[in-house]
Amino acid sequence: MGGERSGSDDEVDLLIDAWSRRLPDVDLTPLDIMSRLRRVALGLSRLRVGAFASAGLATWEFDVLAALRRAESPHELSPALLIERTAIGSAAMTNRIEKLLARGMIERRPNPSDGRGILVRLTPEGTEAVDLAMTELVRREDAELRSIGAADRATLIRILRLLLDEPPPRLSGGRP
Repeated sequence: MGGERSGSDDEVDLLIDAWSRRLPDVDLTPLDIMSRLRRVALGLSRLRVGAFASAGLATWEFDVLAALRRAESPHELSPALLIERTAIGSAAMTNRIEKLLARGMIERRPNPSDGRGILVRLTPEGTEAVDLAMTELVRREDAELRSIGAADRATLIRILRLLLDEPPPRLSGGRP
């Protein structure tokens, strides 16, 4: 069946129990781990949305502004680099740039290295918003991890790195 139990069944334990009755010859240990990771990821997504909203930002706005903020001063990148660092398509980035320009979070200027290109630069308003969002995100994430001690956090980081070093999973995208 699944991993060790701490005494009280959670949703994943109940899910695994149900599947173990249907598929008694299948080792459901991967489900024990991955279903929990999925639930943690969903919770993290909600936590992030709340943290970004506290700074008046949508998640996609944070992603673009954060990519610019991480760039060296003067915190500007070409649209191509923004696309690369946010892993979205060209049309979506064009739309995002226009919306952030309208909000005064970024500005664009001609790229002196490429007469046809532009650079996108973070404005002071954009810097303030993304810094506020990041500070709130870290505060909320730390609160979420409060029950995990330093040694367990280090172990968790090491284990999660092992998963990230693996090739991308070949999942169908379905839910067990």
